[in-house]
Amino acid sequence: MSSFVVEHARQQWEEGHRRLEAEARDRRRARFLYDGLSVVHDELRRRVGETFTLADLAEAYDGAEDWARETIAEQAAAPGWAQTVTLLTDAAFHAYARGAVDYRP
Repeated sequence: MSSFVVEHARQQWEEGHRRLEAEARDRRRARFLYDGLSVVHDELRRRVGETFTLADLAEAYDGAEDWARETIAEQAAAPGWAQTVTLLTDAAFHAYARGAVDYRP
């Protein structure tokens, strides 16, 4: 996987993280958002494992919105959840990227 693809994915993940932080300032939404983030993060761990590179993670990102949608629907659905799938997917990848063996801020 090219470094361009990895960097582009990281930019999307960072943006998702920023949006999550901004939306979570609303206390009513925060719990719902963090519950969704948690289930996507757990599923990501199951799919990628605990030892991975950023390239591995960027590869897993392709098509992740589909499985994230299913995961959220099954485990953390709340009113309006469908509009948050991209945000929660990107934010979960951002958080998970910190565990990559080649992670650098």
